Amino acid sequence: MIRFENTSKIYGKDTAAIDRVSFEVKKGEFVSLVGKSGAGKTTLLRLLLREEDPTSGKVLFDDQDIAEIPSGFIPDFRRRIGTVFQDYKLLPMKTAYENVAYVMEVMGARGGDIDRDVSEVLKLVELMERAEHFPNQLSGGEKQRVAIARALIHRPDVIVADEPTGNLDPYHTQDIIKLLATINGLGTTVILATHDKDVINRLGKRVITLDDGKVIRDEERGKFIL
Repeated sequence: MIRFENTSKIYGKDTAAIDRVSFEVKKGEFVSLVGKSGAGKTTLLRLLLREEDPTSGKVLFDDQDIAEIPSGFIPDFRRRIGTVFQDYKLLPMKTAYENVAYVMEVMGARGGDIDRDVSEVLKLVELMERAEHFPNQLSGGEKQRVAIARALIHRPDVIVADEPTGNLDPYHTQDIIKLLATINGLGTTVILATHDKDVINRLGKRVITLDDGKVIRDEERGKFIL
């Protein structure tokens, strides 16, 4: 489904954020990217989201080189990838319901479709009772669940979660990881970038370890080893 082929990203004259990286993520997999700060995790995700192009090599999505997607079609491509960030990125003046609905409104969806789909995803993330609350009325874990609901609303093929538990306590961290595992169990591919050793070791899923822009370890049921 997703394939990095000898992919490099060079900044300046000789700073390699990613250095000849090759790996594949199959449809329905749950893959964790781990590594120290500066190891290249965020650069990999930016390349996948077509926020940047590789200096050399390829990034393919369903066998299409995403660097060759015309600029006018990039928004359509990105709708296939739901993104969850560490800092939530919620709109503060909109309720939980409105934050999720806003994505569909921008896409031109009808009111009835919006109400149906937003209600479905809020039920999935167990937030229907908090639907009319604003972000400042929600806990960190609840904010992240809203962010996950927003990422799911356009039914993406892939969820990319970049340090989604970085601002959460252990209880809410476990809650969010369980939710991502549930979403993966429903068939959505999940790519998780994290520094959290406990999360990785409990998951028992595939782990790709990066160091200085290179893949140094790729294990099917991996552990957090640096």
